[in-house]
Amino acid sequence: MTDFSLKGTITAVVTPFNQDLTIDFHSFENIIEHQIANGIEGIVVAGSTGESATLSEKERLALIIKAVEISAGRTKIIAGTGSNNTELSIHLSTLAKEQGADALLLVAPYYNKPSQEGLYHHFAAIAESVDIPQIIYNVPGRSGVNINPETQIKLAEDFPNIVATKEASGDLEQMAQIMKYAPMNFSLYCGDDALAVPAIMLGAVGVISVLSNYAPKDFGNCIRFALNGEYNEAKKIHYKLLDLMQLNFVESNPVPVKAIMSIMGFCNDAVRLPLTPISAANKKALTKAVKAIKLTK
Repeated sequence: MTDFSLKGTITAVVTPFNQDLTIDFHSFENIIEHQIANGIEGIVVAGSTGESATLSEKERLALIIKAVEISAGRTKIIAGTGSNNTELSIHLSTLAKEQGADALLLVAPYYNKPSQEGLYHHFAAIAESVDIPQIIYNVPGRSGVNINPETQIKLAEDFPNIVATKEASGDLEQMAQIMKYAPMNFSLYCGDDALAVPAIMLGAVGVISVLSNYAPKDFGNCIRFALNGEYNEAKKIHYKLLDLMQLNFVESNPVPVKAIMSIMGFCNDAVRLPLTPISAANKKALTKAVKAIKLTK
């Protein structure tokens, strides 16, 4: 099995759409090239920020293939292959491995609300079926269920290819408990941009980020400063970007980030139903925040 060791900022990239809501692969390529040029350590394709819920299997696969092709080994490509259907997750994960993805990001099953035993067996089944590094994605606000620390730790102990967790619970105490008791080969990535610096102080190895879609250089530097123990420098950038971190969730992700990407000229702000483009009032607030810190492409 391929070793997977990655510290720093991993961008959960948006999936840009044309006005007819087909995938805009030209903008997608430009976005990935911009991420690589600005030193981002990894890229998640077809995650929740990439609107995975409204992507077809064919579209997910096309994005993974394109990302691997564009990257050409210059940065890690992590495929979002999780779903609330275990067999589908195994199928998508197998395809992602075949197409050269470096790792998988596996969201907690949503809507089903499984027990902790059900969660364990869901991730165990994928780990047993596909020999590729896998990252658990705990996001109770979207999935409706929390993957408890004990469950994550047991998965880490039982399956060496479950190498990390993306913790988007917003609970630093839970993150600390995972990091204290998990085996040495298991890492934690913070899933909330605003908590990344304190999580790193507790032992996180980086962040899987929304903000870095449009601020990869600044936020990447923030995370690198934190990982190097240069917390005063990290805090300066953190506070510079804090308003945007909060505005990223003024409406459902990725509506605000796509609006900012549009303002900055990366792609348009088209999203697929049931999401709708950002309200005029919120777009005005985002535009003001972007201008206030002189954020440029």
